[in-house]
Amino acid sequence: MRISEASEAERSMVADGMRIDYDVPIEMDDGLVLRCDVFRPVQDGRFPVIMTLGPYAKGLPFQTGYSGMWKTIEANYPEILQGSTNKYQNWETCDPEKWVPDGYVCVRVDSRGAGRSPGYLDVYSPRETLDYYHCIEWAGTQSWSNGKVGLLGISYYAVNQWLVAQLQPPHLAAICPFEGYQDFYRECNRHGGILNTFMPEWFPVQVTSVQYGNGSSVVNPNTGVLVVGGPALSEEELAANRSDLPGELRSRELDDPWYRARSAELSKITVPLLSAASWTHSLHERGNFEGYLGAASEQKWLEVHGLEHWTVFYTDYGVDLQKRFFGHFLKGLDTGWDKQPPVSLNLRAVDGTFVQRGEQEWPLARTQWTRLYLDAADSTLLRDRGDDDAAVQFAALGDGVTFLTEPLVDPLEITGPCAAKLFVSSSTEDADVFVVLRVLDPEGTDVAFVSAQDPRGVITKGWLRASHRKLDHERSMDYRPYHPHDEKQPLVPGEKVELDIEIWPTSVLIPSGYRLGVTVLGRDFTWPGAGPWPQIYGIDMRGDGIFHHNDPGDRPESLFGGTTTLYTGAASPSYLLLPVIPERK
Repeated sequence: MRISEASEAERSMVADGMRIDYDVPIEMDDGLVLRCDVFRPVQDGRFPVIMTLGPYAKGLPFQTGYSGMWKTIEANYPEILQGSTNKYQNWETCDPEKWVPDGYVCVRVDSRGAGRSPGYLDVYSPRETLDYYHCIEWAGTQSWSNGKVGLLGISYYAVNQWLVAQLQPPHLAAICPFEGYQDFYRECNRHGGILNTFMPEWFPVQVTSVQYGNGSSVVNPNTGVLVVGGPALSEEELAANRSDLPGELRSRELDDPWYRARSAELSKITVPLLSAASWTHSLHERGNFEGYLGAASEQKWLEVHGLEHWTVFYTDYGVDLQKRFFGHFLKGLDTGWDKQPPVSLNLRAVDGTFVQRGEQEWPLARTQWTRLYLDAADSTLLRDRGDDDAAVQFAALGDGVTFLTEPLVDPLEITGPCAAKLFVSSSTEDADVFVVLRVLDPEGTDVAFVSAQDPRGVITKGWLRASHRKLDHERSMDYRPYHPHDEKQPLVPGEKVELDIEIWPTSVLIPSGYRLGVTVLGRDFTWPGAGPWPQIYGIDMRGDGIFHHNDPGDRPESLFGGTTTLYTGAASPSYLLLPVIPERK
């Protein structure tokens, strides 16, 4: 059936136990009309609303737009397919067939300039955030709404939850950002000041491909209507009707008001919050931890999991978590949420399994902050700092240097944020420093974990551009140094400097007989070998997923392809700071 563009009546139907209203108009404060799809119970009544707003096209099926990820779900997680026809699955949003029967209304809005909504496409912009505010208020006042709106979604649909929540829409009752950054500079685009090439790769594949007016021929199979609206525009017209996000990111090395306008002021977030984080996501992990800590919400929870970025959200575990949270805050039900620990961790074991444990705070109060000192003389990691000074040189674009502990006598749990203090010099006026934590089994083989975007990911990592080494001492903590990234301090070739490097949070349960290691290098870490490697967007995933730092304009070889010297010993005590967790007594 093809829905007529002109007939409002034909846009509403009953199917699969739901009343579905397609392309419902929502007028913004400037007169522009956004379009949304509304999935609601067939019976009359007032129900809580679960909403998303974003640029991925509300009518684009998961199976069509992201077939590789969908095939992984089909093959590895069949439980996700149960209890639904899966006809309305949409990338990184909830499945309405699993929510509407429980008395929820699901609303999906195409953001300005995307899908079936006209306008200027400017992702994460203040204008888009204001649009979201108005959409929430619209949903909270409809005849089928109980006046309580909750926000739920992954990635983009998590990021803009942080952004709109700071505006405090009156009808916003609870948010659950599932794996989404909140600092547009530090967590998304400039890791330690180094350009992350993901966004320039992502923008044409996932955003401009569904820009309003691009003439896409993809059809929503449930309606027969094109997922992208508007008359077809020329490439020049399309470019003029969207922001140049890749260009902006490449031209803005330092943090500035443009980045701040696209980052959340966490102190203004007061709504009940469930922040769901992944241990191994080089785009989203830090944001969920920092968002949880920084939000002013009196009622807030942190949950941390593993596996692929698109998996846990849809699993029975994920949906149950979400429904217990929203059932409590949007429906006033006794879901047991009042017994939910403030922090719920799925601790990673080296065999790929998880151990679930509740905690009362983050970082854990019983953490034994432990320094492991690097010794350049014999490439070891030691509990005690050596008195002898040593140094090791490595080609910045080479494999770097690795330091290992002796085999562990006792099992070791590392859970929490990490940091490194390194003393380095460079043969050039700058250097990028990458720090990668590793675990090796008794045979010396690396333990790899299924990460958010890589089937063989590393444990965790940190980055810092040496010229960005300036610290904000008021905001820094030993385990989480904070760099303002507001000026560059070039190196003097051959002159030693001190770098404090943030390493994103991690969790790993390491058995006795295993070794802990750290690799320091001047480029993205890659597993050795010839491949073939799994790919997304044509990018080889060799331990870092698709989050690479190899833009030639940002990292000219003349500046970042020199020789780096790492110093250790009494005069230059380079070390890792690790969150060692003792057994509960």
